[in-house]
Amino acid sequence: MSEDRITSTNSYIGEARQEAGLRPQTLDDYIGQQGVKDNLKIFIEAAKLRHDPLDHVLFYGPPGLGKTTLAGIIANELGVDIKVTSGPAIGRAGDLAAILTNLNDNDVLFIDEIHRLNRSVEEVLYSAMEDYALDIIIGKGPSARSIRLDLARFTLIGATTRAGSLSAPLRDRFGVIGKFELYTPEELKKILRRSATLLNVGIDEESLDEMAKRSRGTPRVANRMLKRIRDFSQVKGNGNIDLEITREGLEALGVDELGLEKLDRDIILTIIERFGGGPVGIDTIAASLGEEKVTLEDVNEPFLIQSGLLYRTQKGRMVSREGYKHFGLDYPEFEEQIEM
Repeated sequence: MSEDRITSTNSYIGEARQEAGLRPQTLDDYIGQQGVKDNLKIFIEAAKLRHDPLDHVLFYGPPGLGKTTLAGIIANELGVDIKVTSGPAIGRAGDLAAILTNLNDNDVLFIDEIHRLNRSVEEVLYSAMEDYALDIIIGKGPSARSIRLDLARFTLIGATTRAGSLSAPLRDRFGVIGKFELYTPEELKKILRRSATLLNVGIDEESLDEMAKRSRGTPRVANRMLKRIRDFSQVKGNGNIDLEITREGLEALGVDELGLEKLDRDIILTIIERFGGGPVGIDTIAASLGEEKVTLEDVNEPFLIQSGLLYRTQKGRMVSREGYKHFGLDYPEFEEQIEM
């Protein structure tokens, strides 16, 4: 399952607590997402000059890229408290009301996986975002009445991996929208170097290069990889990370030179060996591998496509020339043109 994979971009249970010590606390310390960061500096400074809450913010992009970290930094920069929750955790409108009524002026409410909010909860959120008020129905039947509760003027920061799943009314209520991109190897090297310093572990430049290029453009994966290689260096080496122990550790973990793990390789090889390179539907691939379709779509496919190993066509998934090359296989020359 994806939860067992070192390159899974999802956060493991308890991992957020372990990551907390590695997270930057200010915008100046935050590495990457330069466009988003530069705009936020201006918006935060303007809000502080006006003594107003920051406009509501929406972050979207693949998991593990630092959306939660940046939400915490915004609260730090504003000098306010932050309340962290997630879409699935807010089951009823009453749960949301309890959270909102406990916020103070200019506080930040961060909702992760905001696309998974219950529809009834989302509708209550509209008036809270626009008017800083809650409309609540008390009682049932003919005796039911509506009351309006005034709220503190807060900032909602929503994060989602599926911006397209947000309803238009909710999306339109965000004044600041930031798209998160995968990190470059150079940015990941800076993150790894900083994390190694905080973890008090020695590491050479070659090891930083090796881990950065295998981290799938994701800081969460890079930091997880660093901690696992640190384990190898302490048990099998002298406690310092060098290229030899890095390669030995990554091989033991099943991470190849592109950052692919077993399931990634199985997807490509299954399409090649069973379906002639494609096109083949995602349901068929999932059934062939005994995996859930959503796992392949959310965890594996984005990186395989961004790496140029896989195509998503109108007829199904196809392995690219680079995909064949990665496994040392000859690319078949298809006569018909691929419909993208």
